[in-house]
Parts: sequence; structure tokens; C-alpha cells
Amino acid sequence: MNNELNSIGLRKKASETTVVVAMSGGVDSSTVAGLMKKEGYKVIGITLKLYDDSKEVAKSKQCCSGQDIMDAKRVAQKLDIEHKILYYQNNFKQGVIDNFVDSYLKGETPIPCVQCNQTVKFKDLFDVAKDLKADAMVTGHYVRSLFSNNKISMYRALDENRDQSYFLFNTTKEQLDYLRFPLGGMLKDETRKIAKNLELNVADKPDSQDICFVPNGDYASVIQKLRPNSLKKGNIKNLDGKVIGVHDGIINFTIGQRKGIKVSDKAALYVLQINSSKNEIIVGPKEKLGKKLINLENLNLLVEEKNFDKEIFVKVRSTGKLLNAKINIQNSKKALVDLKVPEDGISPGQACVFYEKDKLGFRVLGGGWIKS
Repeated sequence: MNNELNSIGLRKKASETTVVVAMSGGVDSSTVAGLMKKEGYKVIGITLKLYDDSKEVAKSKQCCSGQDIMDAKRVAQKLDIEHKILYYQNNFKQGVIDNFVDSYLKGETPIPCVQCNQTVKFKDLFDVAKDLKADAMVTGHYVRSLFSNNKISMYRALDENRDQSYFLFNTTKEQLDYLRFPLGGMLKDETRKIAKNLELNVADKPDSQDICFVPNGDYASVIQKLRPNSLKKGNIKNLDGKVIGVHDGIINFTIGQRKGIKVSDKAALYVLQINSSKNEIIVGPKEKLGKKLINLENLNLLVEEKNFDKEIFVKVRSTGKLLNAKINIQNSKKALVDLKVPEDGISPGQACVFYEKDKLGFRVLGGGWIKS
């Protein structure tokens, strides 16, 4: 038996190690496939077809569209690796798109990328990788999985502008043991440089920016198409409960929004609350936006509860900064977060992710979904 660890932390020669690489057709996952091949691993690339895209969708900056599948296929041919395409449109519609629509109709602001990782990429694809007897599943996410005290932990990426740990908070301990993230310690420029050196056709391909099933960011039209009765007019009220305007549907609003309310007052008005049961929008001044207490549900903890006895950091939106907080774990599924300083625009449907700073960086402790 080989006692030396290979580059992905397994006691096996690279040539005897099979890895499944999740290939989206973008530069990150293509580079990872190239790195694994170059290091001598047996590589199986798998690309997921997740939705039936129109020409309009395929042209926009999204992942998992028809163009991306072709790009992944070309990269696999160039690298001379096995490549499979899995057709998961039904799983994706049920686990991600339907959830996204229902969440907006409840007055929430959902994050479909977390749902996609949770229900399709790290669950269905995880099962396929196991069935193929792969030793590990490798992805192009910018996050680090590091060994500490014989345990594997998730850390923020070295490139904080690219860090994707917020989207991966729902990864289970079992999945984390099996997943590998080679790009977590790299800068994006380095990734593109490697892709160029490997002569991959996607080396200069732009990053996907939109939600894959939402062409040009117009999520309201997607919801309307799937739920034709979703755009109902309702009242816009101020904090005194007085009706000061009419809206065209709560799906057009998010907490903290200022533009597009179409109601004016002496001071600028912001969306403070979305009441889906009454089909109402509550608006008020900016100083009423700040919140300190957050109720979380459907927790996923990657560490023991005793790790939360101290002050830690939380992130309440993907682009947000780290905030100091105390966490009160109420039971295995619920927690109360008490922020040291009030934060604006906290929205139900978003995730609240927990971090702890140690000598290796910011470790992900888990997180939960914001209920209120």
C-alpha cells in the first residue's frame, strides 16, 4: 500500500486514483479537469444538462446552457478524458426552479445556486460518482478543503473576491470528505493562465453571471411564465399602516429595495417588509432597515455546537461582508443570530453562513436559511 498522500490527500498513486470532475463548460471546471489529467489521475468528466434552454438563454452569460455542454465536450476531447452528459432537467425543475418560484411568491429572496449544489450537484452527481467507484469528486469552486486534526474542514478561498463558500454552506460532512476543490488556493488569473498553457478553448471565456434559467436577469418573467397568476396588484403601506400606493406584484420587490417603488415621500422610501399572506409591501425610511436579530431554520452544522460559545462571524448575503455575531443554537434545525451591529436589507430566503477565524483562515462552521 502506498503511504504517501497524493495531491488530493489520498494514500494512492495518482495513476490508480479515479476522480469525477463536474464540468460545467466554463474555464474553472475545465482547468480542474486539465490539472487532474496532467497529474496522472484517471479522470471522468461529467456535464449536467439542467434545463431546456432557448437561443436567448444560450447567448447570455450563464452556466449549463447548450453552448456550455459543447464547450465541456471539446475540452474533454482535447484532454483525452472520458466524458458523460447527464440529463437532469426534471430533478433541476423540482429541486431548484420550483423552489425558486415558490420562495419569491412567499415574499422571500431565494438563492438557487445553493439549492442547485444541495439537490443536484452534490447529491445526484455525488451518487453517480460513487456508482462509478470514483475515489473523489472534484469541482472548480473557489473554496478550500483543508485537513486539520485528521478532519477535513471548509475554508474561504484565498481569492476573497472569488470565494464561493457562502454557496456551499449546506454541504454535508460526508460530502466534504469526498469533495476536492483544487482552485481554492489560486487567484482567477492563475486559473486562466493554466487554461492557456493547457491550450483549452475556454481559457478566455467570460464567467457566468446570471442565474442559469433566468435570461438577462429577468426573474419576474420566468415566474410569470411558470405561475401565470403570480402578478397580483396589492397595497403599498407605510409603517403606520396607511395605504400610500399600489404595486403590480410582490415578486417585483426585495427587502432593502429603493428604486422602482413608484411612491414618493419627503425622505427616500425603502422596502422594509413583504407580507405575502396579505399581498402587501411595507415601506419606510432607511434607518428602519437595520436589524440585529435573525431567526434561522433548516440549519446545517459542520462542527459541534460547543464551537458557537464564542463570538463568531456571519455572512447574510453572498456579496456581503463578515459581521460579528453571537449564535444561539436552539435545536438541531433552528438558531437565533444576534448581530453586534445592525445590518440593512436582511431578507428571508437568503442564507446566513457561520465562520470562525483560525490560523488557516476563515473556516465555515455551517449556516441556515433566514426565516425572519
